[in-house]
Formats: sequence, structure tokens, C-alpha cells
Amino acid sequence: MQDYRALKLLDRFEKVFSSFGVDYKIMRRLLQVKLTMDGRRVPTIFSENKKNKNKEDSNQFIKSLWIYVLFGLFMIPFLFIGNNLLFQMSFFYGIFTFFIMTTMISDFSSVLLDIRDRNILFPKPVDRKTMSTAKMVHVLIYLSFLTIAFVGIPLIVVLAKKGILFFLISVVNIILIDLLIVVLTALIYIFILRFFDGEKLKDIINYVQIGLSLMIMVGYQLLIRSFEFIDLTISLEPRWWQIFIFPMWYGANTEMILNGEFQLFYVIFTVLGILVPFLSIWTFMRLNSTFEQSLQKLAYHGNAKKRKRSKMGQALLRIICRSHEERAFFRFASSTMKNERDFKLKVYPSLGFSIVIPFIFIMNSYDTDLNHLSASKSYLTIYFSLIIIPTIMVLLKYSGKYKGAWIFRVVPINHLKPMFSGTIKAFILKLYLPVYLFLSALFIVLFGVSIVPDLVVVFLNACIYAVICFMILKKSIPFSESFVEYNQKSNGGVLFGLMLFVALFAGLHFASTFVSYGIYLYLIIAIIFLGVIWKVAFNITWEKILS
Repeated sequence: MQDYRALKLLDRFEKVFSSFGVDYKIMRRLLQVKLTMDGRRVPTIFSENKKNKNKEDSNQFIKSLWIYVLFGLFMIPFLFIGNNLLFQMSFFYGIFTFFIMTTMISDFSSVLLDIRDRNILFPKPVDRKTMSTAKMVHVLIYLSFLTIAFVGIPLIVVLAKKGILFFLISVVNIILIDLLIVVLTALIYIFILRFFDGEKLKDIINYVQIGLSLMIMVGYQLLIRSFEFIDLTISLEPRWWQIFIFPMWYGANTEMILNGEFQLFYVIFTVLGILVPFLSIWTFMRLNSTFEQSLQKLAYHGNAKKRKRSKMGQALLRIICRSHEERAFFRFASSTMKNERDFKLKVYPSLGFSIVIPFIFIMNSYDTDLNHLSASKSYLTIYFSLIIIPTIMVLLKYSGKYKGAWIFRVVPINHLKPMFSGTIKAFILKLYLPVYLFLSALFIVLFGVSIVPDLVVVFLNACIYAVICFMILKKSIPFSESFVEYNQKSNGGVLFGLMLFVALFAGLHFASTFVSYGIYLYLIIAIIFLGVIWKVAFNITWEKILS
């Protein structure tokens, strides 16, 4: 096996690991195997390409880091906004935390919670603390690659423009943030594993991951609102809740060291920024053997609950889906979206964002003055809930159980239309509609009952938008491809283009409000257009799928 550079660098910290009771030689061997297996994990899209057979040892994660380099370039201007270092660096570290934390939740949580190697390692003389530490270091190695790609160029700019001291402080702060994110995530999982088990445990972990994603977005907004902008001057009035926004800890230590701000506020935040990561590491090292023992609970699958179908639900399903085939695919898609955890982990955070984003724009527009909100047209910000539709439409073709898709070739399906229409209806009614109804209820409280026709129009536009996304995106059998392939594909350009349709719908809706009874005319047009586009969109043949 290859002796990786990351492992040679890790050798310098052998005494540190040994002092915590970790068998370093075994941990190093485990990491070597893990890194080797990572390089051999070839996406499906490459496995069918003969030209790529000789590249199976190349790590596809490393190849995908260019997109983070691009994101990092957009962070450079934030390093030079105004003259307030606390604001500049808190904002910089806040963006960094957002990207690293979301990547940690979506891509690396599965590594921390992986139990597939237990059958091989448990009969061997391998300490559980060593196994758990190997997992943690495995994640940190990849996060270090991700971090270098993301902030490498901005740090070079910092070194050139602001000097060596600023550069060193930034490097130390970024390392501390990485450690804090990984260890805190692991500690949260330890806490959950301690109190739950079986199928409930797996659901709880899913919901926690979704909740963490939403907390990141809310925390990012709290970070921005901690500062006041008056006549282009940035000021901060300390509040007790700011202590929970840890990117500000590292902005505070930069301000304190470089500008000599030794106020109590800056001192407390600086101490927290240093103490909490190391305290978290110490806590994890004390509990990681418990963590490995608790992971065994994930191996228990439990008994699936059988729910009886209600007569009312069956009657509604017959109205929504006219044919037997369409009803079958509706049930299949509904069951998959409800029960498959990989799918929920990818999709549910987006649904949560669709609730948060409209209110973020409302609050940014009106700040704390909501007196004139009901008389405004800010209810059109609900269109921001539509921007997650293209992403979910792409995800409808992926599944953790994609190998079972061979059944579609065996089943005598004469037409593919019921397959696609049933799946899209399941997505709209089972995933999007509950979120939209909740969002609509909140908007009615804020804007009054008079916006109900507008909300109906927005939902019709959402249905039209879902169909348009289906027509433009590459066709594939629902839930028939691996999420590994999804991670290697870049759909950013297509998704961005599809989001322009949201602006078009919102613009037409806004224009209709200037015409007497315009919203009702728009409602009729939307119903007719949805009926027409629904009839023509799903006439797909097997030849088009296989091309």
C-alpha cells in the first residue's frame, strides 16, 4: 500500500496520540487502509468508461476540490470590508464555518458513524479507542484538504497584504475551528447514541443532522445582525447571546492581538476560542471508547411498523392518480422518500432552508420594524421557497439502494409516463406541500387572509416549476443511481439556470397585482398551463432514458 504524505506528517504527532492511550502504529495502519480504499472507490460514471480503468487509484474527492477553490476566491473581498477587524474576520470565519459544517454533516458524518469494519476489527486485538481515533483522524485528513482548497488563496492574499502575524493568527484560528467542528459533531452523536437505540436512533440522528444544517443558517444570520451599519461605520454592541456564535470568538482574538483591544468582551471570546476546542478534544478522547460501544446500536434494525391505509387516503389517491400504475409508483416514491435515510439527509435540510429563507429576506428588508409589513407585497418572498425544487428534482434519481433498480427492467411497464408522473406527484404532495402549507400559515398570520389567492398561485407555479425542471434535467429512472455518482457530478450551471424561472414567476405575479382582479386571471392561466404542460412532459420512452 502507498505510504501517504498525510501519514508521514502525522508521524510527528505520534507521542501526542500515545499520551491519550492510542496505539499509534495500529491507528496508522487503519488510516493507510482507509485512504487506500478511498482511492479505489470509483463512481459509477467512471466504471463504465474504459478510458478510466487505469485511474481507479486516484481519489475523486481530491479531484473535486477545485469547486472549493472557486468559492474561496469569493471570500477574498470580505477580508477588506471596512476597518473593523472583528467584523471582517467574524464574517470570514462565519462563511468558512458554514461551508465546513455543511460538508461535515453531509459527507463525513457517515464516516464517523460507519460500522462496516467492526466485523473485521473486533476479533482482532484492536483497542476501541484506537478505532474511534482513526475515524476522527480520517475525517480530519479530508477536512484539511478541503480547508486548504477553500482558504489557501485567501490566506496567501492575507500574507501579502496584511503581514505574517495576521497570517499566522488566521491559520491557527482555522485549525481551531476545524477541530471544534469535528469534535462537537462527534460529541453530539455520542450524546444521541447514549440515550436512543434501534430504528428510533437512526431517525433521531437524521433529524439532528437536519437541525444542525438549519442552525448553521440561523447562526449565520445572527452573526450578521450582531453588527450595526451606520453611515458606512460598522459597530458592535455586545449581547449575551453572541457568546454562542463561535466564529466571533476568532474575530475577537484577531481584533485583540492586532489592535490591542483588551476589553473584557474580547478577552472572554479569545479564551473561549482557545479553551473550548481543546476541552472538546479532551472530552471526546475520554468518551470515544463509549462512542465505539454505542455504535453497535446502529446495527440493530428493529421491526418495521406496518400502517394500515385509511379509506379516505385511498380515495384521495384515486383522485390524484388515475391509473393503477401511477398509484403504484406514487406509493413506491412516497415510501422511499419517507424511509430512506440517505435520501432524507440530502433533501430534508433543503426543505428546512425553504422555510427559513423567505423570512430572512423579510427581516433583512424590515429589520425590526414590521408595522408596515401587512400592507406591503413582501409576501412574494415566498417564491424563495421554490429555489430548492431543482435540487430535489435532481436527487429523485438517486438512492442508497440503487442496485434494486433492475426491477424496472423486469416489470412489464408499457409506458413510462405513470412512473415519472407518480414520482413527481409524490414529491409535490409528500415533501413540498406540507412545508408549503406550514409556510403559508405563517404568511397568513403576517399578511392577512387576503393573500390566500396569491398563495394558491404560488403553489400552482411550484407545480409548473417542478415539471419544467423535469423537462430540462437529464432523464433517469427514479431512485436508480448511486449517491456516490451524485457527489461527483456538477449540476451547478443547470440548477442556476433553472432558478431564473423562479424570478420569472415572481415577476409575472408581481405584475398581476397592478391589474384589477389580475391575481384571479393569473390563477386561471396557471391552472390551464399546468394541465397542458403536465400532459406533454412525461411522454418519455426507454430510448430517451438509455441515450
